[in-house]
Amino acid sequence: MRFAVLASGSRANCTFVDTGHVRFLVDCGLSGKETAKRLDALGVDIETIDALIVTHEHRDHLHGIPILSRRLKVPVYANEQTAESLEKLFGLELFETGESFDLLGVEVEPFRIVHDARDPVAFTFCYNGVKLGHLTDIGRSTTLVRQALEGCHALVLESNHDEELLQICDYPWELKQRIASSHGHLSNSAAVELLNDVWHSDLSHVVLAHLSENSNTEEHAMEAMHEGIEHAQLRTLVCGKPSMPSGIIDIQGKGVFSRVA
Repeated sequence: MRFAVLASGSRANCTFVDTGHVRFLVDCGLSGKETAKRLDALGVDIETIDALIVTHEHRDHLHGIPILSRRLKVPVYANEQTAESLEKLFGLELFETGESFDLLGVEVEPFRIVHDARDPVAFTFCYNGVKLGHLTDIGRSTTLVRQALEGCHALVLESNHDEELLQICDYPWELKQRIASSHGHLSNSAAVELLNDVWHSDLSHVVLAHLSENSNTEEHAMEAMHEGIEHAQLRTLVCGKPSMPSGIIDIQGKGVFSRVA
């Protein structure tokens, strides 16, 4: 299994996953044209995407979903409450939050998270004994989250804001309160704590995701990780970017990380 974060941040989020037998996108806040451009930068033809899967209804996660579904003639997988915000799809496959399902040979577990959306979920994807966790837009870690992420070999993990930068940035006070709340977004320090909670010897690849462009920097997120991670066994630790794909991480290929120029 391999994956790449195509876009990550406050404006648009999208992750590409490829098992060798099926390719799909997790969320897509990008336009169809920009999605194709970023996949092409990785050597991936957008026409080879088999499915789209959605975490929740916020625009930075589903803006491009309807047009891509129609253009590529592929189904969209979403729970019922998220699907109510999706229109004019080529096809819709509903799943139940908390109940695993088969996505063209991939075992998908959608698990409930705490965020200010109607029925937000995070996912784990299992294929041929490899497990990828995808967790963004979460106000706080819970027992359910930690249990769901057990045994992951790779993570896309939210590290949204630096707590001090959030307090001094130019966001309105109400927005600062929302972000820092238990239904908002995970801070750098909270991401470190969660990673330490779920770390095991086979967890080797982590992409930090959904970094705020106003209340975080790559330097702050990486510094928090390097100072706070109790285990130094990660082969890959990088930040997803808002303007370009992170590169392809091959979970089974000894952590080969392909950077994009």
